[in-house]
Amino acid sequence: MISSQAVLAFSTAGDVANGLPFGWDVAGLQRGVLIYLGISSLAFVLVWGLGLLRRS
Repeated sequence: MISSQAVLAFSTAGDVANGLPFGWDVAGLQRGVLIYLGISSLAFVLVWGLGLLRRS
């Protein structure tokens, strides 16, 4: 059995406030995640669309 002291879940957003990397706050982390998801979704649609155009 592997024993770890790492915290795997938080009960409130305040619990994570001091544990974020690079000194980020929760709002900054959310903004970064939304930007990442938007760019990756756009890239997925672009690749899918190019594949569709090449196939037809």
